[in-house]
Amino acid sequence: MSRIKIKNFGPIKGGFQGNDGWLDVKKVTVFVGNQGSGKSTITKLISTFVWIEKALVRGDYDKKWFERKDTNRFKSQFLPYHRLGAADKNKDDTYLKANSVIEYQGDAYHIKYENGVMSITETSSGVYPLPQVMYVPAERNFLTYIKDAGELRLSSALRDFNTEYDKAKNNLKDLFLPINNVEVEYNKQYGNLYLRGEDYKIEITDAASGFQSFVPLYLVSSFLAKSVQQSASKETMSSKEKLRFEKGVQDIWNNKSLTDEQRTVALSALSSKFNKSSFVNIVEEPEQNLFPSSQWEMLQCLLEFNNMNAGNKLVFTTHSPYLISYLTLLVKAGQLNSKIKTDEYLKSELEKIVSLNSIIDSEDLLIYELDENNGTIYSLETYNGLPSDENKLNEKLDEGNELFAKLLDIQKQL
Repeated sequence: MSRIKIKNFGPIKGGFQGNDGWLDVKKVTVFVGNQGSGKSTITKLISTFVWIEKALVRGDYDKKWFERKDTNRFKSQFLPYHRLGAADKNKDDTYLKANSVIEYQGDAYHIKYENGVMSITETSSGVYPLPQVMYVPAERNFLTYIKDAGELRLSSALRDFNTEYDKAKNNLKDLFLPINNVEVEYNKQYGNLYLRGEDYKIEITDAASGFQSFVPLYLVSSFLAKSVQQSASKETMSSKEKLRFEKGVQDIWNNKSLTDEQRTVALSALSSKFNKSSFVNIVEEPEQNLFPSSQWEMLQCLLEFNNMNAGNKLVFTTHSPYLISYLTLLVKAGQLNSKIKTDEYLKSELEKIVSLNSIIDSEDLLIYELDENNGTIYSLETYNGLPSDENKLNEKLDEGNELFAKLLDIQKQL
């Protein structure tokens, strides 16, 4: 299990209040909070450090490449990728501060950034589930309106997501969405994506906003989860293949005619020969523009993809009280499923309520709440393994009820 510690970075000041500041990143990790509280900041940092660890394990770069003080690549290259820093040296950083401290501890490396310096320590030589890392930005619905993103100034994260979206569309075959049983069709010749129902066929650009947000998320998550599942089932590199890989890396680094960008592309192409065995899916607001029943179907799908491999992880931010309630339901279903065991009748009754492929073990779920007023983070308490109803989203619903009660008091005085 990986974990991260963040202090004095962007809106996050005091960091996590517990566990000596360490935020555990479990199989399902959720961040809840107001705008500007730092939900996306945390998930973007998780994405960044998971990628750095993967690059170190594969040998794309060595420790010294990241640790060099004169280049400070974490500040100049990796933070700007998610717009957490200024790529332009003449601009001030809005997130990184002089007293910022960020630590990440994964399965293979311990990485720390403090006082403008990155230090890396190898921590394990055991099994490391090489991940396919995907960051799904909140602005993904924008992609349904464009056919060629090459000339647009998209964020790096959105551009990379669009690349995977294109791959998913080109591999599309007989796909029905879990929402309204709508079929998705893709015309490769013209680059048009269609939604087909019983009596209609429309382009995605003319569809409801919920579909424009959900379709890219669903297609990419499904495509990558299945790709990783197939990759994980293949044999790993032999010792001879590893030697050839290491020689290929050295040849790329020794080729002085390559620019940094060309070297990165070459390393990425070479490293793709490694079989990925896990899928880390990091999603901003998966509930975007979705009706509650559609949020339920969406969540079950993301969790089904997450359960395809033991090393998979789903990390997401949310403003939806429904998703927290649905997570509780899926944990409860998991508890019941473990007790039912071989009772086929009860198992079929349970399956009528939830997809058994999407259930969650209570030990695999963590929900964090962020306070935008003081920049701190708390973990949501659990009762008998179930997430507490006493969370920030439910509190806001209660506040609405209290305000309505006050209106009724005024009405009585009329």
